[in-house]
Amino acid sequence: MATFLYKLGKLAFRRRHFVALIWVALLTLAGVGAASAPTAASSSFSIPGTEAQKAFDLLEKRAPEASADGASARVVFKAPDGQKVTDKANKAEIEKTVAALKSGSDQVARADSPFRAKTVSKDGSTAYSSVSYKVTSMELTDEDRDALEKTTDQARESGLTVEVGGDALQAMPETGATEVIGIAIAAVVLVITFGSLIAAGLPLLTALIGVGIGVSTITALADALDLGTTTSTLAMMIGLAVGIDYALFIVSRYRGELADGRDREEAAGRAVGTAGSAVVFAGLTVVIALVGLAVVNIPMLTKMGFAAAGTVVIAVLIALTLIPALLGYAGKRVMPMGEKSRLFGGGRKKAADASGGAAKENMGTRWARFVVRRPIAVLLVGIVGLGAAALPVSQLELGLPDDGAQPTSTTQRKAYDLVSEGFGPGFNGPLMVVGDLKGADDPKAAAGEIRKTISTLDDVLTVAPPVLNKAGDTAIVSVVPSSKPSGIETEDLVHSIRDTGPRIASDTGADIMVTGTTAMNIDVSQKLNDALLPYLALVVGLAFLLLIVVFRSILVPLKAALGFLLSVLAALGAVVAVFQWGWLGSLFGVEQTGPIMSMMPIFMVGVVFGLAMDYEVFLVTRMREAYVHGERPGQAIVTGFRHGARVVSAAAVIMIAVFAGFIGSSEQMVKMIGFGLAIAVFFDAFVVRMALVPAVLALLGKKAWWLPRPLDRALPNVDVEGEGLRTAEEKGAGPVSDEDREPVRV
Repeated sequence: MATFLYKLGKLAFRRRHFVALIWVALLTLAGVGAASAPTAASSSFSIPGTEAQKAFDLLEKRAPEASADGASARVVFKAPDGQKVTDKANKAEIEKTVAALKSGSDQVARADSPFRAKTVSKDGSTAYSSVSYKVTSMELTDEDRDALEKTTDQARESGLTVEVGGDALQAMPETGATEVIGIAIAAVVLVITFGSLIAAGLPLLTALIGVGIGVSTITALADALDLGTTTSTLAMMIGLAVGIDYALFIVSRYRGELADGRDREEAAGRAVGTAGSAVVFAGLTVVIALVGLAVVNIPMLTKMGFAAAGTVVIAVLIALTLIPALLGYAGKRVMPMGEKSRLFGGGRKKAADASGGAAKENMGTRWARFVVRRPIAVLLVGIVGLGAAALPVSQLELGLPDDGAQPTSTTQRKAYDLVSEGFGPGFNGPLMVVGDLKGADDPKAAAGEIRKTISTLDDVLTVAPPVLNKAGDTAIVSVVPSSKPSGIETEDLVHSIRDTGPRIASDTGADIMVTGTTAMNIDVSQKLNDALLPYLALVVGLAFLLLIVVFRSILVPLKAALGFLLSVLAALGAVVAVFQWGWLGSLFGVEQTGPIMSMMPIFMVGVVFGLAMDYEVFLVTRMREAYVHGERPGQAIVTGFRHGARVVSAAAVIMIAVFAGFIGSSEQMVKMIGFGLAIAVFFDAFVVRMALVPAVLALLGKKAWWLPRPLDRALPNVDVEGEGLRTAEEKGAGPVSDEDREPVRV
């Protein structure tokens, strides 16, 4: 591996014009494809195998006129103080608005008058109109949304308070200015780390190129592959983080090779051969974690995982080829730290060299020596700290956010609050019970029995009369719970209705299924919970095998996996404390606490595991490299930290800054993901990898690198440490000077 990548790095350095041209062409091609591609017309959210999805499929087949899976809007009207919506003027204005809603777009299937549908509050202060569309929310055009907003704006001019809920106004989430701030922080960290604007600019430039290619490709394929807006957001988030980190490690190793006296081409080859090997395997762990999301069998999550994995592959390829090519263009402007100005410490090092003294030990070296001397104390403090942070996980409540989790400034949240005040929280998430009446002797009587049975259940506020399709073989019964859509009581009601299914079937011959947005969210949460352990076993198992090959050890990969579990549990605990309990919620813009997004645990397991293994690979490979080259286990730990701690710390700060930038998003899901990943990287990089890993390795000593002899013979030697390069150099096979190099036409 190291030898192949060494040759690739040198080739990219020499053929830099050709390599740069290829990447510019790919970026241009992706950009043109994104600009000329049709707007994504649909982003369906199907959950194969769930009862809610089966009910939707049945309705689409037997009652397409119901537009059960179409977009919906709830237009809420509130009369001025002292008035009622039933007053003559207000009633006329509402009827006029409903008529305008019907005629405003060709995609409107139905717009119900609140006076005919009897959706007027008991005190007469509030009413709402339910608007159903023929297509999904992602298929609505800007003209359709503009017509909805224009109609409601006109109604407001009459003095009525008018707000709109539902998914019809769903739009691309905004990430805000904090995303740019995250990139700016990354730039500052790079400048401080390298002491050179050119060296700092390379990782940023290549990361932006990689993200540009990845996101543009996703945009270009969005219509053909039915990709949602969140897909590109995730790809951007992951692509920026790993793109900067992978380039950072290779540039840092390149400068180290220059400091050892090698010429620029040889340094580029060795940087790619050594640090590049770590990049390949670190990238593989991230790709395994993201592609493994397909195990959950939720198409949207699978597409998100594959798209983000593709962006990671691009980041790896750019780090291995474009970085050495750009280093060739940079010339002598990318120099080791010791050759920079006094501003970044270079003057002090030169002074030390001139006086014959040794340069001052860096912080990483001093910390590693401290940990090696007191491993048990460091281990206990780290485990206790992470354990305390993980305690809130015991109170974890999962669900999918509804309009009640929107910022209070949005019309969706205002509509949600008006409905809750005027009618009750359950009206924000009515359940749809679908009855298959084909097996019933008397379909109408069976539909009536369904309604009667559901009415007797706990937490049921109202049950609407059944609506039969044209053929009379399918009934739709709307059930309004007493509790809010994301409440535990509503989830219990869904299960209770489903539990009555066998009794209804035996009495009437009709089969019932519960669907609707609320039931779909409950089914999604259950499906994700069921898939968590198989997914964890698959991802951790594959990565464990991969790390055995990389480190040629059993205990080091085992320690890496256990450390990851600690960090991800601590991160989930922090997410619960902030987003469910509201601790420091105002600091992070959390306006409404509630259940944690149901896909958060499995998503964090996937993404954080991949990223955690990045730091494990980068840091521990330098330790193993030192150990393989003859150093004692304790000294190898110190050597690994001397070379890698500064760069790994910078990489972690950069990744935290990039993820934290997404906390400014107006979308609760993106905000939660950004916070969760940022805090997880903090725990994993600075507690697990920087403290627990060296402590455990110090306690294990030589046993850390033990591998059964039969397994040692069976495993392929991937040579991540670059031992083959050192052997070749010692034998004279590796060119180390310009005189030994054959001229190559460029």
